[in-house]
Amino acid sequence: MAKILIMLAQEESKVKKFIKEDIWDSITEFLNWGLHLGGEGENSIHITVGLLILLIFAFIATNFVLKTVRRFYTNKMEGDDKLKFISIFKFIKYLVYLLVILLTLRAGGIDITLLITASAALFVGLGLALQNLFQDIIGGIFIITDKSVQVGDIVETEGKVGKVVEIKLRTTRAITRDERVIIIPNHKFMSDIVYNYTQNNKTTREVIKVQVAYGSNVDLVTEILILCSKANAKVLQEPAPFVLFDDFGDSGLLFSLHFYINESFHSLKIKSEIRYRIDAEFRQNNIVIPFPQRDVHLFKK
Repeated sequence: MAKILIMLAQEESKVKKFIKEDIWDSITEFLNWGLHLGGEGENSIHITVGLLILLIFAFIATNFVLKTVRRFYTNKMEGDDKLKFISIFKFIKYLVYLLVILLTLRAGGIDITLLITASAALFVGLGLALQNLFQDIIGGIFIITDKSVQVGDIVETEGKVGKVVEIKLRTTRAITRDERVIIIPNHKFMSDIVYNYTQNNKTTREVIKVQVAYGSNVDLVTEILILCSKANAKVLQEPAPFVLFDDFGDSGLLFSLHFYINESFHSLKIKSEIRYRIDAEFRQNNIVIPFPQRDVHLFKK
């Protein structure tokens, strides 16, 4: 009886082993199923189910690690610094993903040197097509790191003045004085001349040019211009406004009123208010703003 039981146990063990081997063979066959490109031998590329699963797990693991790293650093940052770090981190993330793909393919038995060589023409074409995109991204990284432009700055490019409201990795968005949004590619800040009105501080010096008739009391003109600027609540008292006697013009005496404000984005409106006041004061004090005059001589033949 004991011998029979032993024989039955051995047979059961063989059956289980056979089943396990059969299941393992089925799993292996499933993982090896896929596409085989590039002919035979070492030059062939095998894209299998197992490789795809490996790529998925690599992406999930990489994503988890990147999120952990980003969370670790951003928890210690505040406001603008956090946004700048996230913008740069996005670019780094793309490079890490590309590196993970290449390493995973290599681990899966694919010769990545062959893959890169075969795709060289494609990479060159993409590089030329995306040249401006790469320039914008590099420009965005430099802007964020060297702080040449920050949110809230007043900038002028191609004759457009705008207040920066958002800096992204590829573009910078600004609102113009007529409440329109302009999208500035970041490479413009590297290749073109861009005026930043508020790079040093929020205070900017503005100027209003005016012309008065010859024979006007220049001291009174200077006093009125200073008075009109100081009367505006948006003009700073320190540094104090000042007037320059610029030149003797063709039609009159040329003056320029210089004053400081903290709201350079609204400088056009402030200048307009001051000009209204200057015109009223000039009329009240009989100071004439001349217009161009020409003498025409007629000769009779």
